[in-house]
Amino acid sequence: VQLLESGGGVVQAGGSLGLSCLVSGLALSSVDVFWGRQEPGKEREVVATLRRGSSAMYTDSVKGRFTISRNSAKNTINLRMNSLKPEDTAIYSCKGRKLGASYWGQGTQVTVSS
Repeated sequence: VQLLESGGGVVQAGGSLGLSCLVSGLALSSVDVFWGRQEPGKEREVVATLRRGSSAMYTDSVKGRFTISRNSAKNTINLRMNSLKPEDTAIYSCKGRKLGASYWGQGTQVTVSS
């Protein structure tokens, strides 16, 4: 199983970015998917969750600004981020989970300048 993120970069505060996670070895139609982020010196936190058959859930700090989605045909997990803030700066990683086994990608850097 491999997950490969893309779409990170540098953006000004108030701007938008779209992240994509290409998954191989795991059919996204049968798993729960997540996006997490990690700042230097801090633990990784899950910011967006999309379980099979359920609505998306978000941590309070990104609610209303981030949108998680899955494309089962392309086997990708996507994260649309709007109204970005400097405190959103972190390494963003995607995760697939099935039957208790979790798989994380390496991550992509997102930097929001003020």
